[in-house]
Amino acid sequence: MWGDMKPMLKSQEEIPDYNFPNSPRKDWSIGLVKLVTISVIFMAGLVIGLAISAHFGRYYNSQTDLFFPSTMYTSGCGEKDCMDFKNFVKPSNLMHSMTDQQLHWRASLVPKMEEFPFNRVPKVAFLFMTRGPLPFAPLWDRFFKGHTGLYSVYVHTLPDYKLNVSKDSVFYGRQIPSEEVSWGSISLVDAEKRLLANALLDFSNERFVLLSESCIPVFNFPTVYEYLINSVQSYVDSYFIPTPQCEGRYNRRMAPHITLNQWRKGSEWFELNRELAINVLADMKYYSLFRKHCRPSCYPDEHYIPTFLHKFYGELNSNRTVTWVDWSRGGPHPARYGAVNITEDFILSIRNNGTGCMYNGRPTTVCYLFARKFAPSALEPLMNMTSTVLEF
Repeated sequence: MWGDMKPMLKSQEEIPDYNFPNSPRKDWSIGLVKLVTISVIFMAGLVIGLAISAHFGRYYNSQTDLFFPSTMYTSGCGEKDCMDFKNFVKPSNLMHSMTDQQLHWRASLVPKMEEFPFNRVPKVAFLFMTRGPLPFAPLWDRFFKGHTGLYSVYVHTLPDYKLNVSKDSVFYGRQIPSEEVSWGSISLVDAEKRLLANALLDFSNERFVLLSESCIPVFNFPTVYEYLINSVQSYVDSYFIPTPQCEGRYNRRMAPHITLNQWRKGSEWFELNRELAINVLADMKYYSLFRKHCRPSCYPDEHYIPTFLHKFYGELNSNRTVTWVDWSRGGPHPARYGAVNITEDFILSIRNNGTGCMYNGRPTTVCYLFARKFAPSALEPLMNMTSTVLEF
């Protein structure tokens, strides 16, 4: 039986060939699908690539802007000069887009190398805090005349205020990015730190003196410059008295970080060297305590820096101010002097008002370099004295 069976499978030669050629319509469809697929993949890759590029671009640009803020360093410079070394060590344009946090971080950087790679001439930075105009700008212009390269000027005003000064004034173009300030609040300390931070961006600034629109100089520039640049100490009023205006403002919630024995009071019109200015600017721990606990009616501008320096840098501070103020009349504000008060004897009395002052470890009769508080009417008689008693 098995021998009579015929094979069920045909030989290879007998299997018909079913591989018909593809029709032109089918080839065209497959090609189109491939083309669409490749295009979709390409476009997806392009979109992802642009997104990644933008992310990294924003990251690196944000980091670079901390060191070289484009709005600060690119104004008025050529394409090759916008990132040059000169603009880094001495910004030519004070306006920038940094936040206070970014500004403080940038300004508190300290070079590790002791040698400066440029000809550094120490300068005094004059920090003016005002709400509006500077009535004594003509007096200060005359004070600074002929001493370019030895000073820098910075002005903190209301955010939208524009100083009305001539282009040849030392105050022209010297406004910094500012914020609203309220008397007796922590915002005054914020403004002080903002002024310090902007001034610290110039690596040649060595001394920093805080002034107001009602301040005047009582000596000429060479005397002020030599006095401050050659001093081994800074000049921040710092003392303790058991009165409601000092001891009574202490908040025990500041302990244990700040105790009553460490609490100090003083005039806000400070003078700091560069080292102390950086340390004050970099502090956040004790500043945060004042922001939280020194209110209301605490006046942190009269306590924060005096207390901070006393706690950590007492030996570097003279515990006195170089700005004369008359508190003899009592009240929350000092005496104000107008045109009728301005005489040569009055200016000389301010100069000779110091008793028991020390300068570099030795007694001195020169205690005050500046004075306040003066009314705008005092400008004319003061200008008349610049060639005599004021000697500028």
